[in-house]
Amino acid sequence: MEHPGYAGKILRLDLTSGTFSTLPTSDFADRFLGGRGIAAKLYWDEVPPSASAFDPANALVFSTGPLAGIPVIGGSRWNVCGKSPATSPEHFSHCNLGGDWGLRLKSAGYDSLVLLGAADRPSYVLIDAGGCQLRPASHLWGKGAIQTREILKTELGGPVSVVAIGPAGENRATMASLLADDDAAGASGMAAVMGSKNVKAIAVRATRRKSEAALPDRLREYMRQFRSMGRAPVTSAGSMVLQVTGPGTRKAPCYGCIGSCLRRTYQAEDGVSGKFMCQAATFYQPMAEMHYGPGPEVPFHAAKLCDDYGLDTMAISLIILWLARCARAGILNDENTGIPISKLGTMEFIDTLVTSIALRQGFGDILARGVEAAADCVGPQAKELLAPHMSKAGLPNVSDPRLYINSALLYAFDPKPPLAQMQEITRILFKWLEWRRGEPHSYVSNEVARRIASRYWGSEVAADFSTIEGKALAAKQIQDRQHAKDCLILCSFLWPIMDSEFAADNVGDSALESKLLSAATGREIDEEGLNAIGERVFNLNRAVLVREGHRGIEDDTLPERWYEIPLKADIANPELLVPVAGDEVVCRRGLLVHRGDFEAMRDEYYRLRQWDAVTGLQRKAKLESLGLGDVARSLEEVGSAL
Repeated sequence: MEHPGYAGKILRLDLTSGTFSTLPTSDFADRFLGGRGIAAKLYWDEVPPSASAFDPANALVFSTGPLAGIPVIGGSRWNVCGKSPATSPEHFSHCNLGGDWGLRLKSAGYDSLVLLGAADRPSYVLIDAGGCQLRPASHLWGKGAIQTREILKTELGGPVSVVAIGPAGENRATMASLLADDDAAGASGMAAVMGSKNVKAIAVRATRRKSEAALPDRLREYMRQFRSMGRAPVTSAGSMVLQVTGPGTRKAPCYGCIGSCLRRTYQAEDGVSGKFMCQAATFYQPMAEMHYGPGPEVPFHAAKLCDDYGLDTMAISLIILWLARCARAGILNDENTGIPISKLGTMEFIDTLVTSIALRQGFGDILARGVEAAADCVGPQAKELLAPHMSKAGLPNVSDPRLYINSALLYAFDPKPPLAQMQEITRILFKWLEWRRGEPHSYVSNEVARRIASRYWGSEVAADFSTIEGKALAAKQIQDRQHAKDCLILCSFLWPIMDSEFAADNVGDSALESKLLSAATGREIDEEGLNAIGERVFNLNRAVLVREGHRGIEDDTLPERWYEIPLKADIANPELLVPVAGDEVVCRRGLLVHRGDFEAMRDEYYRLRQWDAVTGLQRKAKLESLGLGDVARSLEEVGSAL
């Protein structure tokens, strides 16, 4: 093996000319490791900052990590990056998918795929060990993502995995989502970018292969250690059921995963089956139960409708909430929208809504621009009815800093809701809530939460949700670790392993990721070294945003509504309880984010990052110390590095 852990090549396809070339992965792996790191560097090299999301100059980068193909550990996920139409303003963003498409790409001999330019007609891409072809897709255009996937798998035969877009992506709806095998879905508007390039699907033909480790004996030892941690998923949070169980459901792990997560499939009464879990399984459930009573059939078909048309259910959930509020206020109705809002909860409503958005018909054309843009079109009163937990990307912000003060800096420094980063906080808090309720086998007490915070967030006081002390360091450590994890790429349902029922102190092993990487690649790296790569990739992502117009401290902000609207409810934590010092607990109901507290945390954060404290821009010396001298010079040329 020339480069253990890697296929060795990056495939670069110019859709305009239909020609392809390859780059050596080794040119990128030392500094950026894989996944989100290599994808960000490829984007930095290829995309001019002035390019819009739908400009042919925008690149769509698909990337795997060095742990893809290793069984058990949940490392076969893959990342898609590009400038997103979903953020406001448009910015570089990403999504993360499961299933087996990423491993299939790696098995074909490629660690990453870069799509540049745009095809002159509807096309799909076929990749195999010999390279790639651009093939006509007029027979697929207009079809659903699920239908497209199955047609191509039948046409091509053999060992093939497919990622496709639905009509929403073809028509550039900002909340269009990708759909791959095993119903793996990817949001952030990347499907709309793919549609703008006239690419309906990407099929990879290769026999899936397990990765050969450089140090197989050590790898097996660490895999046994991973199994021994006994990780069990949090299956519910408050009144929100995260894992759907019961008749018709079964576990459906991604390729090479132990399966200790929420991922399940459901088979409906009409024989249709597919992924049914987490937010996608529940986004339409409360409304459907008002009409049909309890049961998974309507929520499941609503989720599959969104999947096939290629729409992100998180964005759709905010649109539904806004439509309902506008209807109650007498602003919107069935007649002036052409959408049966009065029948919210029925299949007729969700079918009409999804179809009109995906096909950009009537009022759906306005909604396809995003809920905030739609509110702008309707008027000021409609804008006031936007959900208070909505992000700049038109998606829900869950567990906001009015409840969990730790999350404030995570939201301020990401153009999309930082869900994986937030899971480091909520995973521990949900288990703490289980302990407070006295549930069997619960163990995350206030004391255990402090021990976890000490190891993973930098200090015990980071687990005290009544103070801003320690929160800047916690944000930095979470961001660096999560960016390193997204380079490997490891599943956020399983990693990092922050707690363990079977450890003497109930604290997980924060070094296990670096041990796995060392065994897989033969490149000796410790926990500190891996987190340093995460810091480098985080700073590269920051540099990309700054080069695209992010203004530093002026844009490192929170939504004004979090300073003005008191916290009333949280579906995952209905009592709004958080741990504080000792064994105490407080309720956050009615509280706001204090502007002065946020600014104090932000100032401390800039100092920890060694960025300029006045502007929030990166310093040239810091970027150079991270091995990003080339990035620093580029920023310096445009006056964006100090």
